[in-house]
Amino acid sequence: MLGFGKFDHHFSTSANAGPLPQANAVGRFGSIGWGDAVKLMLKVEPEDGRIAEARFQAFGCSSAIAASAAVTDMITGKTIDEASGIGAGAIADYLGGLPRERMYCAVMNFEALQQAIGSYRGKAAVAEADAPPACKCLGVGQMMIERTIRFNRLTSLDDVTAYTKAAGSCSTCFKQIESLLARVNAEMVEDGLIAADDAYRIGSATPRAAELKPHGAPPPAANIFAAKATPAHLRPVAKAAPPRPAPPTGGVVDAPPQEALIAEAIEELRPHLQRDGGDCEFVSLDGNIVYVRLTGNCVGCQLSSVTLSGVQARLAEKFGRPLRVVPVS
Repeated sequence: MLGFGKFDHHFSTSANAGPLPQANAVGRFGSIGWGDAVKLMLKVEPEDGRIAEARFQAFGCSSAIAASAAVTDMITGKTIDEASGIGAGAIADYLGGLPRERMYCAVMNFEALQQAIGSYRGKAAVAEADAPPACKCLGVGQMMIERTIRFNRLTSLDDVTAYTKAAGSCSTCFKQIESLLARVNAEMVEDGLIAADDAYRIGSATPRAAELKPHGAPPPAANIFAAKATPAHLRPVAKAAPPRPAPPTGGVVDAPPQEALIAEAIEELRPHLQRDGGDCEFVSLDGNIVYVRLTGNCVGCQLSSVTLSGVQARLAEKFGRPLRVVPVS
C-alpha cells in the first residue's frame, strides 16, 4: 500500500531539488522522449568516500520526482560503497511503496545512482549506446532491461513493462522482450535466484494488440506511367507558386509556424503532467521567450521550476537553440 504521507512529503517539500555546482559525482538516466529523466549530483568527501550532499533535477510525474528526492535523502551521509547497495526496491520501500505502474521511477533513480557512483570511481558509463535499443519507441536498452529483471527478479512481461516501460507503447518489440525475459529467467534458474516453475516461458503471455493487428495492404505495383517514368518533354510543367505577401509592419514571417511548432512540442509533454493532475498550456511567443500557463497540481508546486526546466529542455532539443520558458497567471 502506498504511504501517501511520506510520498507527498518527498514530492512537495524536498530541499534537495536543484543544481549542485560543487558535485564531483554525476549520474543521469532517462530522457524527455522516455517521458521521465533524472540527474543526480553528489558531493563526495575524498577523505572517507562519504556523501556529504546530494541533489537532483528531475522531469516527469510526481512519482519520478518523489523517488529522486528519496534517493538523495537515503544516500546523504553514507559512503559510496554503502550507497551502491541501494536497489530500486529499497527506493520504493523508502517512499512507503509505489504502484506497480510507477516502479520504473525507482528503477530510473537506481540507474542514475549507479552512473553517479561509476563517475566518481573513474569508471566510464556502461557502453550501451552502440547497441540498438530493445524497445525503439521509448529507447529502452537491452542491458538496462536485463539488469532490472535480475535485480528485481521479474518473471512476467507486465512487470517488465512496469519497471522499464519497454513494450509499453506500440508493443512491436513484444517478441524481442518476451525472448529476453525467457532467456534471463532461465539463467536465473541456473543461478538459483528463482524457482524453475516461476520462470517465464515463451508463449505464456498473450501477444499484445499491436502484434495482432494487420499491418496494412502491400504497396501497389509500380506504375510505368508515373511522373518519374514519363519523358521529361511530356511531363506537365508545374505552375509557379504565387508570390508570398509581405508581412505586416513589425511582423515576422515565420512567427506563426514557429508558434505552432512550440505549441505542438508542449502538447507532447502535457500527458506526462496531466496524469498527475497538472497541466501546461502554450500562451504566446515573444522573441526567445515562451510564455506558458501552469494549471492544476502544477500551480503552487515547489518543484514547478523543474517542470519548466523540462519544457525548456524539450523546446531546445526540438529547435536547436535555447528558448526561455516563463509562466504567466
